[in-house]
Amino acid sequence: MANYKILQAEQQGIYVLKFIGEIRLYLCSTLDIIIDSMASNPLFKTVVIDLSETTIIDSTTLGLLAKIAVLARKKSPFLPTIITTNPDVTRIIQTMGFNEIFIIMKEPASNIEDLEELPILKATEQEVREKVLDAHLRLMELNDSNREEFKDLVQALECENKLEQVVATH
Repeated sequence: MANYKILQAEQQGIYVLKFIGEIRLYLCSTLDIIIDSMASNPLFKTVVIDLSETTIIDSTTLGLLAKIAVLARKKSPFLPTIITTNPDVTRIIQTMGFNEIFIIMKEPASNIEDLEELPILKATEQEVREKVLDAHLRLMELNDSNREEFKDLVQALECENKLEQVVATH
């Protein structure tokens, strides 16, 4: 059994996402589908992201959460919310500057019965690399500290993408 999963519910444009376990880059395709669904929903109001059962969250996932916050800002006057009870996860999201783009709560959601588990989608190496790059570019937009933290990784990923394109054309 996988040591991670994402649960989701949506009602009248309000989304709830619950991340359980180790949330890492292999979930990026699944998260991108969720983001696309939110973006295409004309009733979108806001999103609540419950990290109360998240043990680990990586920078790619954080970049995708930043993408959700940007989407929410464009589509609604309501700030999205993050629920976090794990001190390590709380520290990471605060360090990334998420307190500027999310309401951060330290109380877990009580009723998760209405959430359904999302299937985890497979992605090619190139698709994952593109999602990792996009996620880190979004994190870099949040503040100077993130920009400095991820600039080398972003440069490396951009070089890999260029190399991949050159190889594909020959």
